Amino acid sequence: MLKRLLIISIFFILLPIQGSAENQRENIKGPITVTSETLTADNKAHTALFEKNVIARTTNLTIYADKMLVFYKENGGDVTKIEANDNVKVLKEARIITSKAATYYADEEKVIFTGEPRAVDGDNIVSGTKITYFTVDDRFLVENSRVILKNKKDR
Repeated sequence: MLKRLLIISIFFILLPIQGSAENQRENIKGPITVTSETLTADNKAHTALFEKNVIARTTNLTIYADKMLVFYKENGGDVTKIEANDNVKVLKEARIITSKAATYYADEEKVIFTGEPRAVDGDNIVSGTKITYFTVDDRFLVENSRVILKNKKDR
């Protein structure tokens, strides 16, 4: 049986914090700590493949997946893209987003969920064929959406 392997905290910011004093919204941010049963690092390809019971935690976000491939820049190690696959679950505050796959694009500051994506916020549920989450704006774009909203007065 493999012991869980704790990977050192990766000292980079997953997404930048807004710089202006007027705009103090917090985005997905690091440092990131990733745990998994196995890690395969490829320094030539600038990737790190985490497999089996992967958990990635930042200060305000937790991502669970069976497999996570992290792409990073050669100089500095900044993350450029993360591909999470199989049993993806993202927790941010009261929100839970599940899907078969999710891809994070650092330059565009967005996450695209595919494979039966579903977002749950309290009793409200949004699903579709593709959910794009724009992290800076805390905004979602849902393709072929189905929305179930619970009226709090009905309780």
